[in-house]
Formats: sequence, structure tokens, C-alpha cells
Amino acid sequence: MAKVPLGTTARTGERCPESGVWEAQASPSTTAPIAKGNVMPPYRGKAVTWKLIRYA
Repeated sequence: MAKVPLGTTARTGERCPESGVWEAQASPSTTAPIAKGNVMPPYRGKAVTWKLIRYA
């Protein structure tokens, strides 16, 4: 099964489409390892968009 492309985004509350390292599109930013199927987390108490930057 094909992986989703790097740069794919997912919002807080959505299911993670691909296991890997995700970067919060926020300031300041952070990265987090998130597994496929897990719910994308909030960051600093807020809903954010996460971008896939590296495969697991």
C-alpha cells in the first residue's frame, strides 16, 4: 500500500493517515512521532494543522 506523500497535513482530531514524524504548523513549532490511525493531538491546548515531515 502506498504511503501518503511527505507534506501531507492533518488537523487536530483527525485520524493520522501515516506513521511518522509530524510538525505542528504553529509558533513556536514542535515535532511529534504519531502512529497511523491515532488521533492527531492538540498542541499547547489548541487545534493545529500537523504536517508529515519524515516517515517512521
